[in-house]
Amino acid sequence: MISKLFKTGLIIIICLCIIYIIFFISGIANKFDGNRALEYAKYQVGLGPRIPGSLAHKQAAAWIISSLEVNKWVVEIQEAVVSGVPIKNIIAKRGTGKPWIILASHYDSRIFADREKISSNQKLPVDGANDGASGVAILLELARVLPFTKSGQIWLVFFDAEDNGNIPGYDWIMGSQYFVSNLDEKPDQVVILDMVGDIDLNIYMERNSDPEINNKIWGVANKLGYSQFIPSYKYNILDDHIPFINSGIKAVDIIDFDYPYWHTRYDTIDKISADSLKVVGETIIHWLDEIK
Repeated sequence: MISKLFKTGLIIIICLCIIYIIFFISGIANKFDGNRALEYAKYQVGLGPRIPGSLAHKQAAAWIISSLEVNKWVVEIQEAVVSGVPIKNIIAKRGTGKPWIILASHYDSRIFADREKISSNQKLPVDGANDGASGVAILLELARVLPFTKSGQIWLVFFDAEDNGNIPGYDWIMGSQYFVSNLDEKPDQVVILDMVGDIDLNIYMERNSDPEINNKIWGVANKLGYSQFIPSYKYNILDDHIPFINSGIKAVDIIDFDYPYWHTRYDTIDKISADSLKVVGETIIHWLDEIK
């Protein structure tokens, strides 16, 4: 009798241990991994400059779509030709109803490094490690770790043709302008991630952004001890949040505009860090938790 009770107890203990291990491993797997996000950025840069119409751009789009589908997001492609420029926005959806949150970044990179001091270098393309790849990397890691929402919906949107204004035939924020102009309804809140991987990360509040969302996101970062989010205003920036704001949609731009390698050939993978990507990614996760 004692032997049977002992065996039964032992089996129960083993089962409980197995369940604990499964939940423990699952918890680790679902934490935002800055190193994994950095690898996503490295992959993009390794393809070469993601200039609209280039092979690297096409490969980046295909890879983003595949990564989203692996993580069970419903993916839609929005294609158009705007002012002669082909645009391919990638939209990943999860959930239904309210609240409806959009997290977005652009995946194209700039054709010319026109902020180079040496004129002969100004016609070279930009790697876009921070300006493009960092935001995409965070979104893809969020795609991996965000749970299936019980209420409301989240969209991850990868905008095309954002970064080539002041170049003949192009304009700024073309992908997001087209996206917003084709919305049937208005999302509740929109967060744009742009240049968010800088090793020396300093993110000020952007002046065109919705102040309520700014205060909440920067408040979350403060609770987490992330001093990289600086709760004061510094810049007015034309970025992918502007079409939303112009349409009466609450939106913010999370951007480190003090990045010294912006639109130069030195915007390379060694200028961004896993720690910075993690700071931004975890802040967004905790902000979403407060909304839900």
